[in-house]
Amino acid sequence: MEKKITIQDIAEKAKVSKSTVSRVLNNTTPVNETKKTAVLKAMEQLDFQPNVFARSLAGGQSMTIGVVTQNIGSPFYDSVIQGVISAFSGTNYFPLVVDGRWDPALESAAVRTLLSRQVDGLILIGGTLSKKQLQDLGGSKPVVLVARSLIDWEDRCIYLDNVEAGYRATKFLIELGHRDVAHITGINSQQDAKDRLAGYKQALQEAGIKFNPRLIADGDFSSQSGVLAIESLLARQVLFSAIFAANDGMACGARLALYRRGIRVPEDISIIGFDNQPAAAFQTPPLTTVAQPGSEMGAAAAQMILNQLTNDHSTIIPKFPVEIIVRETAVRRR
Repeated sequence: MEKKITIQDIAEKAKVSKSTVSRVLNNTTPVNETKKTAVLKAMEQLDFQPNVFARSLAGGQSMTIGVVTQNIGSPFYDSVIQGVISAFSGTNYFPLVVDGRWDPALESAAVRTLLSRQVDGLILIGGTLSKKQLQDLGGSKPVVLVARSLIDWEDRCIYLDNVEAGYRATKFLIELGHRDVAHITGINSQQDAKDRLAGYKQALQEAGIKFNPRLIADGDFSSQSGVLAIESLLARQVLFSAIFAANDGMACGARLALYRRGIRVPEDISIIGFDNQPAAAFQTPPLTTVAQPGSEMGAAAAQMILNQLTNDHSTIIPKFPVEIIVRETAVRRR
């Protein structure tokens, strides 16, 4: 069996005391440069690999942050995770990512699993757990929510106002002269999907357009559901000149379904999506969409967690502004 290298071995090799080696390892107090160099050289010669996890737990921290996403592989969720990873780079904190799959039971189990690994804080992207559930599960651990807002927890949330965003997207189409605007919803149980639908209805009401439930097609945020939504709308023989899709993936699916039917975008039907996924700018034609800057939101969430862990009271703006990225899939109705 390979001999485990100890602090004593390093001290003897470097010809210093064990306490000096400990100070170098933990970087707690300054060490004479000559002695520090001798310790580092001895560690390299002995091929010493410190048990970072055990050492950090001894100091009361695991130096890990649990991240619960809802769909690993989704462009939006992936961009949030990339923002989190980027923000933690160089901080000595590392994210542990698990997938809740839009399932409350799995999301709860994921949080419990991360807490059992002694994470120092939690970042939840989307999800459905209530404030009470999060408090019961997380206890005193710092918790930050991304792409979601809870009443009285706004200072722990990084979010976009989805009602306003749905309203702005629909109003944008109405101002282009479209009065028969279809809406492809997200997952009906998800608050962001509900809020985008509420914003859609608000814009219609403000414009004096009666809400028509036949113009609503259920989706699930997948591109395939966008295809099926168009097939459903066309099968109903309901007239529409524009579509507000609750995410870019469904907008892309809708565009494909219309193309297969010989219906042109934007000449016959205008489309606006949601999220401003990287691929949106490279579709044919490039997609007009509502921006939801996932990477920036993820970075802000990571910084918010770091501030809580270090008692840094720097201000993080939790609410991101709504911005419509105008490209080529939405035009004035002829």
